[in-house]
Amino acid sequence: MPRDLPLNSLGIPKPPEETRVVVAMSGGVDSSVVAAELALEGYDVIGVTLQLYDHGAALAKKGACCAGRDIHDARRVAETMGFPHYVLDYENTFRESVIDEFADSYLGGATPVPCIRCNERVKFRDLLETAKDLDADCMATGHYIRREMGAKAELHRAADPIRDQSYFLFSTTQEQLDYLRFPLGHLPDKAATRALAAKHGLPVADKPDSQDICFVPNGNYAAVIEKLRPGAAEPGPIVDMEGRELGRHDGVIRYTIGQRRGLNIGGLAEPLYVVKLDPDRREVIVGPKSALATRLVPLREINWLGDAPLDSRAEWRVGTKVRSTKPPMEAILRPLGPDAAEVELLTPEEGVSPGQACVFYDLDGTRLFGGGWIWRGY
Repeated sequence: MPRDLPLNSLGIPKPPEETRVVVAMSGGVDSSVVAAELALEGYDVIGVTLQLYDHGAALAKKGACCAGRDIHDARRVAETMGFPHYVLDYENTFRESVIDEFADSYLGGATPVPCIRCNERVKFRDLLETAKDLDADCMATGHYIRREMGAKAELHRAADPIRDQSYFLFSTTQEQLDYLRFPLGHLPDKAATRALAAKHGLPVADKPDSQDICFVPNGNYAAVIEKLRPGAAEPGPIVDMEGRELGRHDGVIRYTIGQRRGLNIGGLAEPLYVVKLDPDRREVIVGPKSALATRLVPLREINWLGDAPLDSRAEWRVGTKVRSTKPPMEAILRPLGPDAAEVELLTPEEGVSPGQACVFYDLDGTRLFGGGWIWRGY
């Protein structure tokens, strides 16, 4: 291939018709638009949908990602646009890599984010390797995030801050990023995506967005965990920060850090919130709202996407998110090794919980520098 061949729209020095792209299709409008747009540009598109669990089982729910209806919808889009589509059975992989850890994390008093693990361990590891086995030049997804070229491929927040999914993609490695493409990241809003779907006559143009975690019916985490781990919901005491019993609960798995409702504690002078969970003692610890404020956050399993190694400095000034829905806030990142650190939040955050992610950004821009997992070190 001549070195001076111009790059195509995916940044690959080939004509589109000679560029094979595997598109990860969930059956929703986002990934469907990606596949349709690339097909119309002349790329050699292959659509792949993962069956992540038995859509006839009790864990599935109508409209969930990669359940039966979504597989059908992805196939219809492929037929409409005239490219091949395959369904791969990843049920065992998904259970072992995502669902089991989700259940065990809740049993350990953490608040897991399974969507991140799904991207990390299923879509961007196993499916990506499948794409390479199909001799694809790259893999494209419908995530709202931007891939830009600096000295190397970089991840940046999406143009639409409401749809930005960078928090859920912090664990994307540099090697994966070199192979991945995210064609929707530059769009101004979801309406623009739906307009493209309507323009192409896609059958999913008006399909509602999926809600909650795909394998959790109606957001009822406790019910799923009890099904996966029978006997997990053992009762125990609700205690204040001095250890005095204030009431009883029917399972630690039914509570999360920062929760106020559902404590069933009467006669209190001020509202109390869940400030800690102790699964070993089966205790739910409650306290005033002020006790939720966290300034120092210990992290491990850090994925770092900066230009220099994480531990090449004593500290970094970064923007951080400890939940997906809030804008980045200024913080100091102090490395404790190549994949561990402590973050000092300059503005304390409420409800920080083990099992969640802390994600790093360029303080003055949109670049994602990676992130790590909050653990029970404070």
